[in-house]
Amino acid sequence: MKNLGLLCLLLVCIGLESCKKNQSEKGVDAPQVQAEKPINIKCYKALYEKDTIELRVNSLKNGKLTGDMVMKLYNMPKKVGKIAGEFRGDTLFVAYTFIQGGNEKITFKNPMAFLKRGNELILGNGKIETTMGASYFVKGTLIDFDRVKYKFSNVDCDNK
Repeated sequence: MKNLGLLCLLLVCIGLESCKKNQSEKGVDAPQVQAEKPINIKCYKALYEKDTIELRVNSLKNGKLTGDMVMKLYNMPKKVGKIAGEFRGDTLFVAYTFIQGGNEKITFKNPMAFLKRGNELILGNGKIETTMGASYFVKGTLIDFDRVKYKFSNVDCDNK
């Protein structure tokens, strides 16, 4: 009876060990995901009093948008980060993931909405809530695109 219990325990251990080996092999063989090349790149700049925001938008084949944004606001640390999102109608909804100042250990993520009017993008103001560390626009409340500070004009892209 003792030998039967030991034999079962040995078989279970061997089975678990083989499962672990298969998982690690799959992780090594997984292909690396490469960043998709943009089909179109547009750059924008917004000026308001002593504030400057620079935005680079990359359009991808699947309709999604990515890019970079640098916010230089007067008397505040510089914010440097990435955007990712998509157009819904004439409004671009993005998540802005950024670091503030020289502190690269803490990353922030905020939702943003831009209304496209002609060649201009207008950064909207909306009510934002945070739940379990995730920020989002409050459902059912309007985003204001009329009383705003930042209106982005189309500019030539620097080849960075």
